[in-house]
Amino acid sequence: MRAPPPRITNLALLAALLVAFASGIGAVAAGTASGRWVAVVHGVVGVAVVLLVPWKSMIVRRGLRRARPSRWASLLLAALAITALLAGLGSASGLLQSVGGFRGIWIHVAAALALLPLVVWHVLARPARASRMDLSRRTLLRAGTLVAAAAGAYVATTAVVRAAGLPGAGRRFTGSYEAGSFDPAAMPTTSWIDDVPPEVDPASWRLVVADAAGERELSLDELSRHDVRLRATLDCTSGWYAHQDWAGVPVAALLRGTGGARSLHVHSVTGYWISFPVGDLDRLLLATRAGGAQLSVAHGFPVRLVAPGRRGFWWVKWVDRIELRSTPWWWQPPFPVT
Repeated sequence: MRAPPPRITNLALLAALLVAFASGIGAVAAGTASGRWVAVVHGVVGVAVVLLVPWKSMIVRRGLRRARPSRWASLLLAALAITALLAGLGSASGLLQSVGGFRGIWIHVAAALALLPLVVWHVLARPARASRMDLSRRTLLRAGTLVAAAAGAYVATTAVVRAAGLPGAGRRFTGSYEAGSFDPAAMPTTSWIDDVPPEVDPASWRLVVADAAGERELSLDELSRHDVRLRATLDCTSGWYAHQDWAGVPVAALLRGTGGARSLHVHSVTGYWISFPVGDLDRLLLATRAGGAQLSVAHGFPVRLVAPGRRGFWWVKWVDRIELRSTPWWWQPPFPVT
């Protein structure tokens, strides 16, 4: 295909990167099979960026002939984009699951996050303004061809990974790899950002339950008398997942009415917290055991939340308070800030 004008290439690449960022955020949040399409869109857009590289490289080569002071920023942008693409492809195929102890998916995410401010700078410093002429029939045909080619290449790549028996064939739809299923001792102990395992004295620890009837405290012994069992999948945003048999007490069994509340605030002894919609109450479990054994400290002892269909950052560890609130559940950052 004949190369489009540089402005069209830049606009197409910018649009692809914006969709890639948005779908990447969605893919991190998706925890149920109904959200699979977000991860698929992210993969297709990633392939589209790869297909745009030859056209963009011609623009870059011309730009490097000019001695601009900002050329190093442009080269850094290109390096980070290539790193994000290679790490994403490597993680998807399973050929790059980790580097120096860091999972491939997080190298992909870190490069993409570092890329974002450089993309903003590039757009502001060298704007590629769209015009009505850009919506010509030829441009639309090129866009359609690019999307179709990217989708076809994505499907073909997925088929090759499966046919070749690469590790990526066994990924969950979220992109995570299995680790420690039905064996809590072998399950990774990832925590969100700086949420580190605390020292909790089980004798003095209490769970505060705040509901429509007021507040009350429950000891670990009282909670441990419950033995409701639930098989659920913990899918961590660090790129691993594990099926486990959890046991404990359903959250709904501890609440004495909702009193018109709109959300459930779940708080950890570390200060970490998440709010859930009231409609989730019947699915949530406060687990005291996993795989028939008491939780380890790293896995949330004395009590952790089990939230089926939610990604790992919703599964609050070291829970010390659950509270019904009148504020809507979405009145919180899309991802915890600490």
